[in-house]
Amino acid sequence: MNIAFIPTLNACLNFLSFVLLIAGFISIKVGKKEQHKRLMISALISSSTFLVFYLYYHYHFPVKKFPELGWIKTLYLTILLTHTVLAVVMLPMIFITFRCAFSGNFVLHKKWARRTFPIWSYVSATGVIIYLMLYQLFSTQH
Repeated sequence: MNIAFIPTLNACLNFLSFVLLIAGFISIKVGKKEQHKRLMISALISSSTFLVFYLYYHYHFPVKKFPELGWIKTLYLTILLTHTVLAVVMLPMIFITFRCAFSGNFVLHKKWARRTFPIWSYVSATGVIIYLMLYQLFSTQH
């Protein structure tokens, strides 16, 4: 089975997560609570689907190395490092934020969401940037 399409799929899932997060943020700011809830659940599903495909892909394929391009590689590695560290940090934060919402503790939910949202958004956006840099802009395979 050819699974070479998975990095592109994952970039799309990251982009979708980012869009859903922004839409969810806007919806809660304008008081549309049910829409916010649907959008945030959709973002969770999109991010979870990404994680499943990401783990599956990297179980079957080795990590792709970025080409030696001086400061561009340094920029890439900086983005990758912050993305990776924050991806690990955000996972329990997302679960806590959702647990607070579903248990009806909206004061605590809002407190956690203020920290979770920017990290989750950053990780989703940088996931797309990493894909573009690694597989499109500076790929050594044509």
